[in-house]
Amino acid sequence: MSAEAVNPGAHSRRRGRPRIDFRRLGRAALLGPTGRDRLPDAIGHVAEAHRAHHPDADLATLQRAYLLAESSHRGQFRKSGEPYITHPLAVTLILAELGAETTTLTASLLHDTVEDTEVTLDQVHREFGDEVAYLVDGVTKLEKVDYGAAAEPETFRKMLVATGNDVRVMSIKLADRLHNMRTLGVMRPEKQARIARVTRDVLIPLAERLGVQVLKTELEDLVFAILHPEEYERTRALIAENADAGAALDAMAERFRAVLREAGIAAEVLIRPRHFVSVHRVSLKRGELRGTDFGRLLVLVTEDADCYGVLGELHTCFTPVVSEFKDFIAAPKFNLYQSLHTAVAGPEGAVAEVLIRTHQMHRVAEAGVIALGNPDNATEGAAPVDGERGDGERADPTRPGWLSRLLEWQQATPDSEAFWSSLRADLAQDREITVFPVGGRPLGLPAGASCVDAAYALYGERAHASLGARVNGRLATLGTVLGDGDTVQLLLAHEIHEVRDTREVRDAHETRDADEAPARPAGSRERPSPALARDGEGVAAAPQDTVSGPSPDWLEHARTPAARIAISTWLTAHPEAARTPAAAPSRPAPVASGDEGPAVAEAVVDLPGATARLAGCCTPVPHDTVVGFAVRGGVVTVHREECSAVTRMRSLEREPVAVRWGEAAGCRVTLVAESFGRPRLLADLTEVIAVEGAAIVSATVEPPSEQRVRHTYTLRLPDAARLPALMRAMRKVAGVYDVSRAQQPAAMG
Repeated sequence: MSAEAVNPGAHSRRRGRPRIDFRRLGRAALLGPTGRDRLPDAIGHVAEAHRAHHPDADLATLQRAYLLAESSHRGQFRKSGEPYITHPLAVTLILAELGAETTTLTASLLHDTVEDTEVTLDQVHREFGDEVAYLVDGVTKLEKVDYGAAAEPETFRKMLVATGNDVRVMSIKLADRLHNMRTLGVMRPEKQARIARVTRDVLIPLAERLGVQVLKTELEDLVFAILHPEEYERTRALIAENADAGAALDAMAERFRAVLREAGIAAEVLIRPRHFVSVHRVSLKRGELRGTDFGRLLVLVTEDADCYGVLGELHTCFTPVVSEFKDFIAAPKFNLYQSLHTAVAGPEGAVAEVLIRTHQMHRVAEAGVIALGNPDNATEGAAPVDGERGDGERADPTRPGWLSRLLEWQQATPDSEAFWSSLRADLAQDREITVFPVGGRPLGLPAGASCVDAAYALYGERAHASLGARVNGRLATLGTVLGDGDTVQLLLAHEIHEVRDTREVRDAHETRDADEAPARPAGSRERPSPALARDGEGVAAAPQDTVSGPSPDWLEHARTPAARIAISTWLTAHPEAARTPAAAPSRPAPVASGDEGPAVAEAVVDLPGATARLAGCCTPVPHDTVVGFAVRGGVVTVHREECSAVTRMRSLEREPVAVRWGEAAGCRVTLVAESFGRPRLLADLTEVIAVEGAAIVSATVEPPSEQRVRHTYTLRLPDAARLPALMRAMRKVAGVYDVSRAQQPAAMG
């Protein structure tokens, strides 16, 4: 297969710019410069493209770089037979046409010198300075002799780390791969396929994330031709059969121009033909294609406000397809992309997709970070992205959040194979969402990320102690999938005391000052419970003898490599965790009980011959405000005033009976503890109950549901006044997020 045969991107070259003959440039390169003060003919096209974007650029540095590259590569040839210098020239021309600044172009000309010639990095540093040397070093491959099979993944790791400091490293690599893909036809088919797969899995997603759409779309078409030749041929034939499809878009474009002229909006309306992969995707989605499906209309204006003016005019004069509207100006994509997307139907019913953006937005949409140049001099007014700062420090739009996360998790992956597979999995996630941690800065995560991913992104290894979360104010399990714009608060074991249900506020009026609290029963010892041990800052800590960490189930919910690597590393170091049940028994399990103990308080009713019975639905205790209702058999059932049964009885016009508490201070009460599942939870709760001087009459533990566990305890207390203190102590057990009085009939021992 020839290089031209796998170059579907050639159809979309810019009109008016002739195709560069690199064979002729190769001959010019061999002849060298024609004069001391003239640029070599071989680099003239690069200089022309560079000056089109940077009229005041100093070309002397480019000339020196070219002369060094040409002399060092002299005598080397590509597999196609062309002089090797044609490759760095082509890579530099690609970047020059995208608007890269002089430093990037200089490094691009020299990008293979250290790798393939006698030129050293020190020499590049001496002649061209720190920046150029850093970029050249960033794209220089590691030797297979030294790294063996790990050379390719470790080379990409090296480039990504370098890209973290200067994104221009990856710009050069993308242009380098594009030219190699254009000329891949001279390679063996199996090597073509291997290179194409790496391009598909790694470099195309990187181009998408860096916003370099021009390179991304051509790389997609080249990979499509190699890996899916039959589908590519069918798509090529479909485009050829519809060569006159542009007429429908031309007609729509003329109508657009007339509408915008009449509205007084200065705008340029262009037709954007779809590339091969885009046509293939649309045909799979829509089936038979119409003329307007082979391209989109692009409207370019000067100011942001004009974008919305154009949108209003088009939606007024044409029929809008509401489901197609997206505002990426107000909410830019994570790769800097900004535009308004819409679709409108013309008088004949033809539907055209429309992109509306400013000229600056268009430059960034096409060239991404390349259009921003040196990250230390990032374009003012660029779209804010994840990772920017608003506190006066340097805001670097070329260091997006996804890159920062990638650099963090790769440090925890020394194994080359694990890094390579994690990198491909990470880059396969092609959408990003933004969530808002409570009290923190916005956090970018891949679409489909869960609370597990948010926990590790925010807290690193501290996330091992995660118990649950609040998503948009509601309690949620760690497996909950987050949506774009969600607010999230992670609940850690050491901080769970900060999370309380509003019922705790309701219980506050029942508490007494410390000097009014009754003394502990005689003979009881005040000893600290492991579940209530406190650290130096007064935060309730988990029991010291408990191995507290992630569950193997978390791996099912983790989408980000950072989370998966951290969880897997912890589980490998703690193999016993995989064998430890996350919660208590799966069936209701009674706890040893007894009726020995202090006398339980009785309610006294002012009704001759009647017997009082405490209601099981609300388990009233002394000091509660209570009311009674007579039932069959001369029994008066006593309820708490706020019990729902009281409301129901009054609605039936049942006459209440006056009730008062007897002399005994003890009580019997049913409490419900709701918690996130973790090892030793049942043991910690029962120990706290014992420390507070309560006896367990019976207990049941419901089967875990979505990592949540519900415990129901029927307890005997020596003094009802101790109930609020007991409930507070139970809430402070790690993992417990609420303790409440039973509001329904409970099992009694």
